[in-house]
Amino acid sequence: MRSRAWSSIVVLATIACYLPPGSGVLLRPATAAPSGAAVVVPAPTTAPAPAAQNPSPMQEHTRRHERLEPRDDEGVRFEINGLLPKPLEVFIPQRLIGTERADLDIHFMGGTWVPKHASATMAQPVIVAASYLGAGSGVYARPFAADSLLYDMLLDSVRVRLAAVPGAPRVRRVVLSGWSAGYGAIREILRRPANVRRVDGVLLIDGIHTSYLPEGKPLAEGGVLDTAGLAPFVSFAHLAMDGRKSFVITHSEIFPGTFASTTECTDWLLGTLGLKRTPVLEWGPMGTQLLSDSKQGRLEILGFAGNTAPDHVDQFHGIATFLARVLAP
Repeated sequence: MRSRAWSSIVVLATIACYLPPGSGVLLRPATAAPSGAAVVVPAPTTAPAPAAQNPSPMQEHTRRHERLEPRDDEGVRFEINGLLPKPLEVFIPQRLIGTERADLDIHFMGGTWVPKHASATMAQPVIVAASYLGAGSGVYARPFAADSLLYDMLLDSVRVRLAAVPGAPRVRRVVLSGWSAGYGAIREILRRPANVRRVDGVLLIDGIHTSYLPEGKPLAEGGVLDTAGLAPFVSFAHLAMDGRKSFVITHSEIFPGTFASTTECTDWLLGTLGLKRTPVLEWGPMGTQLLSDSKQGRLEILGFAGNTAPDHVDQFHGIATFLARVLAP
């Protein structure tokens, strides 16, 4: 029977997004497609429930674990209701008002203020449409698995509402970003080639997982990865390697134990694509430490140190840096 451990750690990590620095709260973790090919990957009939996790007992107090400060940045805000179980919150940074075009980031999972504030700090800010639906990849996957037209309706609704805002820019490129379990929505969107044509870039922040086969049996105990859960990302990675799309994946060293970690999934993805990691040791955003980088074309996979909940949240708060990589020329 599945436990609630993974749901608990995701909830704790999400709560951390709302905590200002210095709050005194310490969270403890309780076959490849041909290049450029569009692949239709069948969606599961039902989205999985939040999977169990064996939280790491490790703690780490050396890195700074920096956090963005919650604030209401100047700009235009509105919500789109009725398409997702919870509102899609749209934010246009004030610096974009009066400009002709701007990029749009549709973000899933985590405190919605984080990508909004991060955008306002970027040298070239983006329009943000963010949604937090709850814990577990299933709550993000279900709406898009159930309705093949949902992504189109979501994107078109944002464009229509933007057109009604005086001075608001028109959408140029569209990026999908997801932290943690938010990958569930992006995976379902990318299953359909018609959607892929309307996605210019993807950012997965410490969120790319799949099941073990048999379920819950790690690789070290003879299990294998359920690679069907990673197939949409392989197809999109080929497009990025060819320079037709942009794809950035970041990951930590967190080992859930009962389903595949982000490290295991990216190791498999790199092997499938015929790529290797380059060892790196340098500072990243929010006090993170970059350990590896692998890049070809406009695909980049960044491996960071850390196997605790704060390490997971660090990467989310570094979203501005990662978005800039996705949107780089």
